[in-house]
Amino acid sequence: MNLDTENTHPKAVVLLSGGLDSATVAAIAKSDGYQVHAVSFDYGQRHKVELTAAYRVAHQLGIGHHKMISINLNDVGGSALTDSTLAVPDYDAKAVEHIPITYVPARNLTFLSLALGWAEILGARRIYIGVNAVDYSGYPDCRPEFIKQFEITANLATAAGLEGKPFKIVAPLQTLTKAEIIQWGTRLGVDYAQTISCYNPDEQGRACGRCDACHYRKQGFMDAGVPDVTIYVPE
Repeated sequence: MNLDTENTHPKAVVLLSGGLDSATVAAIAKSDGYQVHAVSFDYGQRHKVELTAAYRVAHQLGIGHHKMISINLNDVGGSALTDSTLAVPDYDAKAVEHIPITYVPARNLTFLSLALGWAEILGARRIYIGVNAVDYSGYPDCRPEFIKQFEITANLATAAGLEGKPFKIVAPLQTLTKAEIIQWGTRLGVDYAQTISCYNPDEQGRACGRCDACHYRKQGFMDAGVPDVTIYVPE
């Protein structure tokens, strides 16, 4: 993005995890005409290969502003994504009505709060997040009710909100299937080979093919009629 474009486009903060959904949302924010400021979080996750993927996605989409924030949610504990003593479970269709152990307590609440602070400093009024409430693992902080209430809180908790410069939390994927998300991102030129969704990748960054995230990703590519470019651990 050149300087002239930066001076004429409004800013938006995009939460970029390195996964399929967040890459799609970053592309959507660009297509909406925003100068994207991406933020990724090193939160003590075991699957740190997603941070490398976030850098790849930012580069592939031409995002020139990318911040990495370090926090340690493992100090809170209770999630298989941060606690190495807990096993990442395989996908189980019978368990979809229960919140899985891969749920990270207060993760999206924490991420959105930090993104909100950065957005206020930048003068950005839009925060994009790739939460989904259709093909997902049932996390409570992915639901439309949470996003709606966070937006209300954001405008009560910030100087900008009180000064009549409100924030909007943009979650364009919330009601879409994984296939619809992949089709949208493909139209926008997202290279999904740069992303990783797996909760339990190996040391080479290959997806396990068995966890919830891998299940929804594989099914999404199949339903979308788009070749699955994910590199999986050989069975």
